[in-house]
Amino acid sequence: MLLVRSRLVARAVQKQCQKVERRSYATKVFNTPLSGMEMARCGGIASMMRLPIASSTEGLDACFVGVPIDHGTSNRSGTRFGPREIRTSSVLVREVNVATGATPFQSLMVADIGDVWVNLYNLPDACRSIKEGFAKIIANGCIPLTAGGDHTITYPILQAIAGRYGPVGLVHVDAHGDCNDTMLGEKIAHGTPFRRAVEEGLLDTKRVVQIGLRGSGYSVDDHKFQLDNGFRVVPAEQCWHKSLSPLMKEVKEQLGDGPVYISFDIDALDPAFAPGTGTPEIGGLTSIQGLEVVRGCRGMNVVGADLVEVSPPYDTTGTTALTGANLLFEMLCVLPGVKYSN
Repeated sequence: MLLVRSRLVARAVQKQCQKVERRSYATKVFNTPLSGMEMARCGGIASMMRLPIASSTEGLDACFVGVPIDHGTSNRSGTRFGPREIRTSSVLVREVNVATGATPFQSLMVADIGDVWVNLYNLPDACRSIKEGFAKIIANGCIPLTAGGDHTITYPILQAIAGRYGPVGLVHVDAHGDCNDTMLGEKIAHGTPFRRAVEEGLLDTKRVVQIGLRGSGYSVDDHKFQLDNGFRVVPAEQCWHKSLSPLMKEVKEQLGDGPVYISFDIDALDPAFAPGTGTPEIGGLTSIQGLEVVRGCRGMNVVGADLVEVSPPYDTTGTTALTGANLLFEMLCVLPGVKYSN
């Protein structure tokens, strides 16, 4: 019995720490998450879903990556701990999406590549290193699935994405439009990324949809910038008491075949479902609607995605991080090339 156990442990450790190698698709053996049948879920290295850890994206079709910053926040901090807590919670996420039939780990080579290096004392410099880091991540076509970090990170990520793919369409799920010109006189903050992205031509503005916006504002024209630039804005009130699947069919038609980026701020969900965030707003989406939005991106040409604004100190239950981990898995399941069993 001891010999059997030792072999199981050795196999589990070897599996999680295996080197990711490029192989021909005819003989490719895909990475798979470390199962709870191989090692207790409270054990193992806390990588995303306990996947193998890679030092680069060589040989990868998609990757999980963290950006641990919170010095772009305007209210409650703590999102620098988001990537770590999301990874810890992700041990509960299994490898097959039973609801949709998606089998991403039988379709794509995926690994966790760790965190991008960031300067926690200088936000503009952190954005520079994020942009440079993501330019390397996507250089070979690997699709990054990013755990934040506050929403500032989407700006430099989009700089890198647009540098490879040109202006992209955007599915932006959020309680806030994040299109302020400045915050406390600064151009770079978690409330400004999409204003900067428009100014720099990173977005195909006729293919941008913002879903879940709500809360009090600074004027009745708070969304004027987005509307003037061709965004489709779907306030939370238009989402109440209904399925969002019909909406996503419209969004899919609007975004077409061009490259698409998904940015999901966890505060898009009502704080009843995701209290661990910096700027919560009541009257938000349900976790079910969040799933409908992400699953509705199936068939789009998704070239990258992020899940941001998880602040673990404000949710001691871990529910917010667990929800974030599941949403990142759902994003993986809608990537191009993922096979479905039904």
